[in-house]
Amino acid sequence: MTALVTHWINGQSWSGAVERTGDVYDPATGQVTKKVDFASRAVLDEAVTAAKAAFPAWRDASLTKRTQVLFAFREILNANKESVAALITEEHGKVLSDALGEVTRGQEVVEFACGIPHLMKGGFSEGVSSGVDVYSIRQPLGVVGIISPFNFPAMVPMWFFPIAIATGNTVVVKPSEKDPSAIMLIAEMWKQAGLPDGVFNVVHGDKEAVDGLLEHRDVKSISFVGSTPIAQYIYEAGTKNGKRVQALGGAKNHMLVLPDADLDLAADQAINAGFGSAGERCMAISVVLAVDPIGDELVAKIAERMPALRTGDGRRGTDMGPLVTGVHRDKVRSYVDAGEAAGATLVVDGRDIDVDGDAEGFWLLPTLFDQVTTDMTIYTDEIFGPVLSVVRVPSYEAGVQLINDHPYGNGTAIFTNDGGAARRFQNEIEVGMIGINVPIPVPMAYYSFGGWKASLFGDSHAHGTEGVHFFTRGKVVTSRWLDPSHGGINLGFPTQS
Repeated sequence: MTALVTHWINGQSWSGAVERTGDVYDPATGQVTKKVDFASRAVLDEAVTAAKAAFPAWRDASLTKRTQVLFAFREILNANKESVAALITEEHGKVLSDALGEVTRGQEVVEFACGIPHLMKGGFSEGVSSGVDVYSIRQPLGVVGIISPFNFPAMVPMWFFPIAIATGNTVVVKPSEKDPSAIMLIAEMWKQAGLPDGVFNVVHGDKEAVDGLLEHRDVKSISFVGSTPIAQYIYEAGTKNGKRVQALGGAKNHMLVLPDADLDLAADQAINAGFGSAGERCMAISVVLAVDPIGDELVAKIAERMPALRTGDGRRGTDMGPLVTGVHRDKVRSYVDAGEAAGATLVVDGRDIDVDGDAEGFWLLPTLFDQVTTDMTIYTDEIFGPVLSVVRVPSYEAGVQLINDHPYGNGTAIFTNDGGAARRFQNEIEVGMIGINVPIPVPMAYYSFGGWKASLFGDSHAHGTEGVHFFTRGKVVTSRWLDPSHGGINLGFPTQS
């Protein structure tokens, strides 16, 4: 009998009647291994109701209590991160080391949220008028919704919910239906950590569940990561319904390589950033801009490294796993067909399948194009697969112009040994996250993650200070006390509770 992944509502697995389900695949074998329960509007309302009921007590819990739960969750997650990673590999397909890295990066946000007492501090001005003080405070929103993508089933939700919970909100997560199990194990960890029932809830499903969150009057905010068309839809529908929305969209990340760069380093990093997690990363490098005259040498160095990459089942110690579904694999393969038809030079053809895995798995090997032009779909579109395109540019200025002209502005990188060029690049480039000799510039948890232009809808980036502000509202209090008072004599050492 095929296992069923169901919802987590009010501190336990949901046990109601199942109306609709979806298939969950093992991408390395192509086989359906589980079914996932799709939430109706009634089930979603049950989750939101539980979160709303839990909010007053959790909001009023002391910062000390909240922090204790965060610390306990961090320890439980750290002790069980290999189990979370195994579920990610089983359902997404990325290799185990990559899955473990995903959990570790998510854990960094948990650790950042453990410092919430400091992050929630306001300001205080004494004596702004006779006997009058003014101070600021930050308070939670209420029930918050999180809609996360398939490519990071643990890390992306952890960009949001640790901060949301630490600041006193209650949460309803709608994970991707393609890989739903990791978040269920995380829900159990929250319960073990002592989080009150109803503070963390999970509903699975498709567009019906998403629209339910967007339209529910008791959901105060929406956090989303995914493709740009869906991010725009989430933003417009959420704001139309009066919600605060942060919707992180798609990307087409460029890597500009100057003639003075270490080309061996650049080639290594282009492969790492282009083909890690089969290219299914919003921060993947998908375009290398080779500044004349280094194009031939750089392409040769990338191509000569690619045969050493071992593609196969991520549980077998391979370098790259399959794509998440057969439908997505076919879509990515169609871009390879289109690039070849458009006249790009296909240097390494990933359609020639030779993998360490089941023949029915969702395979596409690393693919390299050269002589790509900006009118080709392999340049214009976010492919979200292991396809790396090299565009030749005559100068630094031409490379910057291409990056700034592209509608996406998520991440970019420059490879150079010229400090002046690097400083000029970080100043001139119209992109939210920049790497200097670093190909995947994902910031640490205490900085905020997010792009510009069509890569972000809304004003707030994820985690860091912006994340704290997104999940809270500011108040300013003007206070006057005319009669002093005290609470009597108590010689005991003061403690927090």
